[in-house]
Amino acid sequence: MSAPDRFPPDAKIPREEISRATRHIFLCAGPDCCDSAAGERLWDLLKAETRKLSVPVLRTKAACLRICRAGPWLVVYPDGIWYDRIDARKLCHILKEHIEQVRPVRDWIAADMPNLAMCRLPAPDQHTSPKSHSSSATS
Repeated sequence: MSAPDRFPPDAKIPREEISRATRHIFLCAGPDCCDSAAGERLWDLLKAETRKLSVPVLRTKAACLRICRAGPWLVVYPDGIWYDRIDARKLCHILKEHIEQVRPVRDWIAADMPNLAMCRLPAPDQHTSPKSHSSSATS
């Protein structure tokens, strides 16, 4: 789908890791929604725990997810699930239940994005050429 020559060869993360990932986890580690030191400790735990998972995931530390209250926040894509007030216990439970067992922790969901599933790109073999769109528009 993407051109191999567009991906930087010296990127910090190999392209193959991106291709294999089943989820992308974002952690807002403060400073506005929570204490920055606590957010950093949680980030260190997230890095350590994701390395142990049985499924490949990506993780990204965010400085702000624009909630700015009740943090740290954890967002799981492509599911579009937002968890608030994350601590070490919650983080480990979410990684086990939501990430490995694909069962979001319903009692802890603060927000979700149900329309996100409609935004997915079609499979490469389902792409239509621009000609097919224009010919149907002129009939």
